[in-house]
Amino acid sequence: MSTGNRFAGFAKTTARAAGHAGTFGVAVVIVLIWAATGPIFHFSDTWQLVINTGTTIVTFLMVFLIQNTQNRDSVAMQVKLDELLRALKGAETAMADLEDLTETELDAFKEHYAQLAAAARKRMRSEGRLPFADESTDTHAERARREKKARTD
Repeated sequence: MSTGNRFAGFAKTTARAAGHAGTFGVAVVIVLIWAATGPIFHFSDTWQLVINTGTTIVTFLMVFLIQNTQNRDSVAMQVKLDELLRALKGAETAMADLEDLTETELDAFKEHYAQLAAAARKRMRSEGRLPFADESTDTHAERARREKKARTD
């Protein structure tokens, strides 16, 4: 097993454990024990340094573990979406691997699909099929009156 695979497995297991309610409970107990020992150590600088150092180290390491897990999850999700695009008849397979495009290329795709969506909404409005179309011009008070009237009728 390669080092990368071992790290990925460790990161996955640790990220899952860190998100578990029991892990939160353990963290609360540690903080309570630390707080309870304050009077014993006269709330010294060393006593404060213990919790500060511990939380800093844990936070620093968790950032990398969680980022690794999120990166793998994102790649897996992207592969699944790419497969759906490939499998759907009539789907635009040019959408696969968009994450590898430059910012300018992504903006061009976004603009293209924003224009398509705007045209579709315009067509639906003209056909009277857009859900909640009348609500965009209603005030909250007008909607409330209409709903109250509908309930009493």
